[in-house]
Amino acid sequence: MEIRHSTNPFDAKRYDTAQLRQHYLIEKLFESDRVHMVYTHEDRMIVGGAQPVKEALTLEAPEMLRTEYFLERREVGFVNIGGEAVVTADGERHELQKLDTLYVGKGVRNLKLESKDASRPAKLYFCSALAHAPYPTRKAPIQEANTQYLGSQATSNERELNQIVHEGGIHSCQLMMGITVLKPGSVWNTMPSHVHDRRMEAYLYFDLNEGARVFHMMGEPDETRHLVVANEQAIISPPWSIHSGVGTSNYAFVWSMAGENYTFKDMDVVPPAGLK
Repeated sequence: MEIRHSTNPFDAKRYDTAQLRQHYLIEKLFESDRVHMVYTHEDRMIVGGAQPVKEALTLEAPEMLRTEYFLERREVGFVNIGGEAVVTADGERHELQKLDTLYVGKGVRNLKLESKDASRPAKLYFCSALAHAPYPTRKAPIQEANTQYLGSQATSNERELNQIVHEGGIHSCQLMMGITVLKPGSVWNTMPSHVHDRRMEAYLYFDLNEGARVFHMMGEPDETRHLVVANEQAIISPPWSIHSGVGTSNYAFVWSMAGENYTFKDMDVVPPAGLK
């Protein structure tokens, strides 16, 4: 497991492109029959990806967690972005179609990840946050999400924002997750931008073709930077940073949050005129 330490906005102003990518971009999450994890000190979130093909994968506790099992003091949310997946949690089997979400709460000891068809392997993206109490394991297809229809063709940001793990959906301790899907012809996400200083966020961009890219905007509103992101790469967004993006085509992304507050209303909107 890779470890990323927290950064502050004063240092980030001085980062060159390589340093920005080193701190905030996760370039590789999916590799055949491997589990990749990144532990960020931004609210102690773990961002990971698993691509089981020929064999089942077990989500085990890395040495640095100093726990007997992965969810001893954590909760986790999985989103499948590939072929049909099977996640078995303490013997309970859950089949996930593309864009299905599975939440697994604190205390579950055994997590096994599989693909139903090796020729169309699953790609299980997961985010894990610290948890103080157990919540029940629960699956939700995207059709059961609280869906908000945002933006318009005129502003190139027509999109569906699907809230899945949140106070009005699947309950958790602090983890919040959802999926945003942009309509064809729309390329902007989360514009107008905002910050929420009491929780971090992670983005996984996906459903981009090979040659397409997303320019992810970050930084303080008056000191913005950008990262060029390819398909199935993720961004760590610290609490002090905006998190917005524009693509060379439409795309989708999984957003995940962890931190002190558990409400979507805790944000400070930054209009485009306030960005520099």
